[in-house]
Amino acid sequence: QVQLVESGGGLVQPGRSLRLSCAASGFSLDYYAIGWFRQAPGKEREGVLCISNSDVKTYYVDSVKGRFTISRDNAKNTVYLQMNSLKPEDTAVYYCARSPGSRCSRGMSYWGKGTLVTVSS
Repeated sequence: QVQLVESGGGLVQPGRSLRLSCAASGFSLDYYAIGWFRQAPGKEREGVLCISNSDVKTYYVDSVKGRFTISRDNAKNTVYLQMNSLKPEDTAVYYCARSPGSRCSRGMSYWGKGTLVTVSS
C-alpha cells in the first residue's frame, strides 16, 4: 500500500526556516520521482519542487528559487523540502506526491494528506 506522510509544518516567523519531510512507504524511492506541491488559502494547488530518482531537480515556481531546496534519503525512503527565508506568501498546506515513474511529472499518482505551514509574525 503506497503511503506518503508529510511532517515538519508549523508556525514560523518571516525570514526563518523549516524543513518538511515526506516519509514514503509501500514503494522504493529508488524508482520514483517525488514532488512537493502547495495550496494557499483561496488559491489553486501549485507545484513547488520535484526530485527525480536520479536527483534531477525541477522547480515549478520561480518564487522559491534560491530559498527552497529538495533532497532525498533513499535509505530512509524520505524526501525533504528545506525552506529558507520564508515569506508570508509561502503560507500554505504543503503536499508531497509520487510521480508515475522515475521522472518528475505534474500528473502525480499518489498524494499525502499535507502539512500546514504558516509564516507570520
